[in-house]
Amino acid sequence: MPVTTPAAPEAVSSPDTAMPQDFGALLRQDPEIAGVLLAEAGRQANTLQLIAAENFTSPAVLAALGSPLANKYAEGYPGARHHGGCEQADEAERIAVRRAMALFGAEHANVQPHSGSSAVLAAYAALLRPGDTVLAMGLPYGGHLTHGAPGNFSGRWFEFVGYGVDPDSGLIDYAQVRALARARRPKAIVCGSISYPRHPDYERFRDIADEVGAYLIADAAHPMGLIAGGAAPSPVPYADVVCATTHKVLRGPRGGMILCGVELAERIDRAVFPFTQGGAQMHTVAAKAVAFGEAETPAFALYAHQVVAHARVLAAGLEAEGFDITTDGTDTHIVVADPGPLGVDGRTARERLVAAGMVLDTCALPYGDARGIRLGTAAVTTQGMDEADMARIAVLFGAAVRDDDPERLRTEVRELAERNPPYPG
Repeated sequence: MPVTTPAAPEAVSSPDTAMPQDFGALLRQDPEIAGVLLAEAGRQANTLQLIAAENFTSPAVLAALGSPLANKYAEGYPGARHHGGCEQADEAERIAVRRAMALFGAEHANVQPHSGSSAVLAAYAALLRPGDTVLAMGLPYGGHLTHGAPGNFSGRWFEFVGYGVDPDSGLIDYAQVRALARARRPKAIVCGSISYPRHPDYERFRDIADEVGAYLIADAAHPMGLIAGGAAPSPVPYADVVCATTHKVLRGPRGGMILCGVELAERIDRAVFPFTQGGAQMHTVAAKAVAFGEAETPAFALYAHQVVAHARVLAAGLEAEGFDITTDGTDTHIVVADPGPLGVDGRTARERLVAAGMVLDTCALPYGDARGIRLGTAAVTTQGMDEADMARIAVLFGAAVRDDDPERLRTEVRELAERNPPYPG
């Protein structure tokens, strides 16, 4: 179901048709930056956005992002700010918190984190101390930077132990998780990934965490929108803390959030402010509230289920084109494919796909040192594409990776994108 804003045509010439906001003032004052933004609107309208972490927000979310709350400094929490004049900022945050708690069935919500990584940092700050051992999905198997990457705060401050997946099925090896937990006695166990296309067994993770006396942290950045729409199981009943982003499938502004029980609420709030962040971005908080409200609707539930259905069609189509699909399919919006059987590596495949107008990522494959391609169906589903379109995209993928006439393919991709504009007028 496409979001409803004015379309952005290929030939971007006027701000009122290229972007959902009023660009008149910006165009007059700073035409250089206005030109960049208008060109980006054209890029998004004329190519396929298949990056699993991206989506198109609604016009209402964009309106909140460009609202007067962008001017307001609001360090602290509602009723306890360090600045005056926060009455409306307080109300916006209370609405966002109330909607998040209702949407996800959580006892407490903090909507101030600037990103998913900021949310994870705050969760670690609330529950851990430097040097503590943490068990998380290993980076070669789909773990995030905040799950122990050496260049990230997580890898520098904590002792991470990585669990992996079964080499045959590609599914999480829960026997290995339990064995590592018993051997290393971690202070926390993290479940979540940037490229695992199946649902984690949260109840099983909870059982392992309880056995060794560890906190369970769910990094649900990717599936949170599916959870909101009832298309994925929720970690809220099982995890001590749930960290997430508000963009991706959820279709909100770029930002993070944390859910937890009342017993950890004060620790989480203090870890966000004042420990890891200063003033909240109140325009973004308001935009999160808008997105939470949109996600409560039956239309969003239908959308979330369509995203998964589209990913399954796309995975099957890519397999028919000769790609090797990890875990033999998907339960989510994510498809991870190995183009090796077509004679190219992931980076080469991505370059050819981008040349044809299909934008996506590479990712680690859960075996060897090869890289695959990671794609998602959230954005194209928001545009209103259907299962027939997913099947057609799979065929275009195969042709592009085989390097079949990139110009012809780019024309076909552009036509498909233009038939389904992200902001139809």
